[in-house]
Amino acid sequence: MAEKKSSFTVTDRRLFTPEGELRADLAEEQDQPATPAEPPGAPSSPAQTAPAQADKQESPPPPSPSAAEQKEQADAYQKSSQEMDREVEMSGHSAKELDITFERFLASLYMSGMLQLGLMQEQGGQPQLDLIGARQTIDSLSLLSEKTKGNLTPKEQNFLQNALYELRMAYVEVTNAIARGPQKVPAAK
Repeated sequence: MAEKKSSFTVTDRRLFTPEGELRADLAEEQDQPATPAEPPGAPSSPAQTAPAQADKQESPPPPSPSAAEQKEQADAYQKSSQEMDREVEMSGHSAKELDITFERFLASLYMSGMLQLGLMQEQGGQPQLDLIGARQTIDSLSLLSEKTKGNLTPKEQNFLQNALYELRMAYVEVTNAIARGPQKVPAAK
């Protein structure tokens, strides 16, 4: 059986030098036309493969909306919200129930984490496990804790710390249970 040999080239696609300067050879590489692939075993330089790699790089993000566009959008959102509030009030409920507070936001993240850990489920639904999602939710709450340090009321701080504690403990319990696998139940005598 004939052995196939493959060759590959490692190309430095970083845009900046270790000093933080834009690489001078980057502009030159992007201006050069792409060269055909070399046969296996032929020497190849990064400059020969960089143009093809540069074409595969992501395009820059779209520009941010202008201040006028942002104001127009915010006004439209406010108008739509006011219309919804009127509808809610006419149905006999309080529009204040729709207002988001920091505690409601935290409660939403907490509930998401518990759902992702399979410890809660939607009414009539089956529990579903999403460990990666649960970890990201816990990490998001942890990030909020770090970034809001000193800016929360004692009640908000307490709620956040309790939610983090409970979710972390639940995560550890669920992952440990998965690692142990199914346990045998001793027979009754």
